[in-house]
Amino acid sequence: MTTTEKSAAETAPTTGAPRGGVARDVWNVLTRELRPVVRDPFTLIFSLVQPLVFLGLFAPLLVGQSGEPTGETLRWFVPGVLVMIVLFGTGAVGSNLQYEMMTGSHERTLVAPLSRSSLLVGRALKEVAPIIVQALLIVAISIPFGFTPDPVGLVVGLALLAVFSVGLGSLSYALALATKNREWLFWGVQQTLIFPLLILSGMLLPLDAGPSWMRAVATVNPVSWVVQAERALLAGDLGAGAVLWGWVSALVLAAAGLAVGIRAMRRSS
Repeated sequence: MTTTEKSAAETAPTTGAPRGGVARDVWNVLTRELRPVVRDPFTLIFSLVQPLVFLGLFAPLLVGQSGEPTGETLRWFVPGVLVMIVLFGTGAVGSNLQYEMMTGSHERTLVAPLSRSSLLVGRALKEVAPIIVQALLIVAISIPFGFTPDPVGLVVGLALLAVFSVGLGSLSYALALATKNREWLFWGVQQTLIFPLLILSGMLLPLDAGPSWMRAVATVNPVSWVVQAERALLAGDLGAGAVLWGWVSALVLAAAGLAVGIRAMRRSS
């Protein structure tokens, strides 16, 4: 092989089978994406400001409105806050990719000897680590105020959040790839979708007293089922029907998100 041929082989984009296998490529992308978080873990703490504000200011309002003990109210509210972390955290990760696209960093990764699918999957899996850490911190902060999660339910609930974050993060990356350098379009679509999903999930307020159309829409909102599943799991009701539907919603979202995201990454240029 001549020098020119070797150079072309080293720099050509690899959309098919990579040299080290897809699993190794995913691992390389995952560790690359986690490196900034490990170097600066305070970004995790900073990103907790929003859920902490809801926990500190909204929970007392719920306690006063319901008239129930603080522990009972937190049992209903904290699982919703955990899902909120995923919704706002992974729902916005596409902006990081969009920044890399504008600076040319993403273009350089496309010509690296890595499969295109690993670029998406590794990024999506990276979201699991901060979600788990942030969720555990929220639970730890809530325990002194009377929140008592079921230990087994908490572990299963964290796994559910991880699957949910992979799907939502993949869709966020796909949106970034579709909108390219148009930040206004990315945030316009993201904000337009996030808040209806939030309100129609019963995450902050129960939908039982809401209009019938709102309750009907909530039945097809995957976020609503994940919230209900988290409430059942953290209460120790592992066999509840809501747990099954929560897992179905999270797995379907993860499969759809990965399919859409990998397709967008393969077409990225």
